[in-house]
Amino acid sequence: MSELFLDIEGTPIPVELRKSDRARRLLLRVDQRREVVVLTLPSRVSQREGLSFAIGNSSWIAERLASMPPKIHFRRGAKVPVLGETHRLVHVPPGTATRRGAAWIEGSEIHVTGDLEHFSRRVHDFLRARARAEIKRRAERYAAQTEKEIRGLTLRDPSTRWGSCSPRGELSFSWRLILAPAYVLDYVVAHEVAHLTVFSHAPRFWALVDQLVDDADEARAWLRANGAALHRYG
Repeated sequence: MSELFLDIEGTPIPVELRKSDRARRLLLRVDQRREVVVLTLPSRVSQREGLSFAIGNSSWIAERLASMPPKIHFRRGAKVPVLGETHRLVHVPPGTATRRGAAWIEGSEIHVTGDLEHFSRRVHDFLRARARAEIKRRAERYAAQTEKEIRGLTLRDPSTRWGSCSPRGELSFSWRLILAPAYVLDYVVAHEVAHLTVFSHAPRFWALVDQLVDDADEARAWLRANGAALHRYG
């Protein structure tokens, strides 16, 4: 993998070139979390051909970049959703905290202690910890309902998927799901737990998902419409 830059309406945009033996055609997408263009090349296609293809699609790339939701940094005063409910980030200066812990929710606010230079990291750590707790609780409940065993649970920050299940029964989720409404988190966790029973998207898999959650269709629609915005936090 190598990184180059593409001029998009006067702005240099990083381009990641990825060779793939499995790709049958050139694939182009915009990673909205990192603001880079990802160009996947079949093994027989040269870098020069790939860049020519990307340049030919400059208008499409520009439209995708322009349509990205605004970036929301973890700074004091910023508004961040937790399970879909908006919370304002509040800084608690060193020595003034009235309770223990680096960060906590108080009403519609997330209070973050310590020096401002550590503010963003502490918000990130708080959200990941909250995500792990919420996901673990749901995963264990759905696994009990399906009489399956979870052999591992990890949190990551993938660009293209919200969760995954390995053949060994290990589950992985995006920590950013903590930003989505609770019913969306319910669906994604149920989806991956259902793969412990049916390791495909066969009709009986979807039937099992519908047994575990009531509003799978609504959750999928929410992710299609709003999922990109979750990658703009941080």
